[in-house]
Amino acid sequence: MGRKDASTSRTPVDQYRKQIGKQDYKKTRPMLRATRLKAEAKKTALGVKEVALVLTAILVFLLAFYAFFYLNVSNEVDLDLDPDEN
Repeated sequence: MGRKDASTSRTPVDQYRKQIGKQDYKKTRPMLRATRLKAEAKKTALGVKEVALVLTAILVFLLAFYAFFYLNVSNEVDLDLDPDEN
């Protein structure tokens, strides 16, 4: 008799969870597995933002590398060409 009293005084949240559990139980195993795999793939997939950030960082690094050597070579060329030597 104590069990009947306890089951009737469930909170709405518990009743909702039980209803959801019954609905999930009706699904087939392959369907549940596919849903789980889809959610995991979504979590671990690289986003467009991450890829764009990495490509931008590489581009900035290459431009800085190019600018460094361009400035060094242009300074050395100016020192080698002395108009008074001709």
